[in-house]
Amino acid sequence: MLLVGDMGGTKTVLAVFSPESGPHQPISETTYPSAHYPSLEAIVQDFLKQVQTPIERACFGVAGPIFDGKAHITNIAWEIDEANLKSRFGWEKVKLINDLQSVGYAIPALEPADIYTLNAGKPAAGGPIAVLAPGTGLGEGFLTCGPDSNYTAHASEGSHVSFGPTNQLQVDLLKYMREKKGYDHVSYERVCSGGLGIPNLYDFLRDTGYATQPDWLAEKLASSEDPTPVIFAAAQDADRPCELCAAVLRLFVDILAAEAGNLALKVMATGGIYLGGGISPRILPYLEEPSFLKMLRNKGRFAEVLAKMPVHVILNSKAGLFGAAAYGLR
Repeated sequence: MLLVGDMGGTKTVLAVFSPESGPHQPISETTYPSAHYPSLEAIVQDFLKQVQTPIERACFGVAGPIFDGKAHITNIAWEIDEANLKSRFGWEKVKLINDLQSVGYAIPALEPADIYTLNAGKPAAGGPIAVLAPGTGLGEGFLTCGPDSNYTAHASEGSHVSFGPTNQLQVDLLKYMREKKGYDHVSYERVCSGGLGIPNLYDFLRDTGYATQPDWLAEKLASSEDPTPVIFAAAQDADRPCELCAAVLRLFVDILAAEAGNLALKVMATGGIYLGGGISPRILPYLEEPSFLKMLRNKGRFAEVLAKMPVHVILNSKAGLFGAAAYGLR
C-alpha cells in the first residue's frame, strides 16, 4: 500500500493507493486544512487512525523546494524530512517531490474531460511541456520526454524570479509594491497567486483610484479571514458584479499570461502549456477572453512560435494527488 499526499498552503490531501487500483482510484482519501495542524506528521497520524490500513511506502508532493530529502513548505511553517517520516511511521521508503512535479506526472495520463483547451496549437510529439499552477502560491514546473517516450517532471521555483511589467499599469503596480508595500524584491508570486497576489492587486487598484470600493464589499472583506474568495465571488457575481474586483482578475490574468509565455519560451514548450492549481478552473471566462492568448504570445519575434504551442487548463482538482500516486507506484 502506498500513502500519497498533496500538500499546499491551504489544504493537504492524503490518500491510499495500491498497484492494483492504480493512480486514479484511491482506496481512501481525506482532505485537511493545512493551517490547523502543526506538522505533516500530525495530519498523517490522524489519517492512519482513521483508515487503519498498513502502509509500506509514502510519496508526498510538497509546495516548496526539496534539498537532501528535506522540504520547507513555502506558505506554511512546516519542515518535512523523508528520514524522520520513515523512522516515525516505520515505512520502507518515503519520497518527497515538488508539488508541480506531482501535477506534471499526472499530465500524460489526463483524460479529455480533465482538460479545457484554450489553444489547440500544433503539439510536437515528445516536446517539452510547461506547467503553471496558481493557487495559494504560484507553482511552476516542466516536463521533458526521454528516449523511452516517458515524460519526467522537473521542479522549479520560477515564480520567485523578478516580476517584469509589460505595460504602464504593471509598471505602476511594481512601483506600488516597492514603495507602498515595502518589497525590495517583487516576485511573480507576489502579484500572481491567491494567497499573496490577489490581495496585493486589489490593494493596488483600490489605493490608486482605479475603481471605487463599494461599501458592501468593504464590509465583507472586513469580516473575512481570507479576502481572495470574496474578491473572486464579487468579480463573477452576475447579479451584482464589482468593477474593482473584475479589474483585479483581468490584471491577474494578464500577468499569468505573460509569465506563461516566459516559461514556455525558456523550456521551448512545443508539447504544450498547462495551467493547473485551484485558481485556473475558477476563472475560465477570463482565460477565454482573446486578451489572454494575446498577452501570452506578446514576445516579439517569437510570437508565432508561441502561437503553435497548445494551451490547456487542467480541470481535475486532484491532478496533483494522482500525479504523486503515479510517481510513487512507478
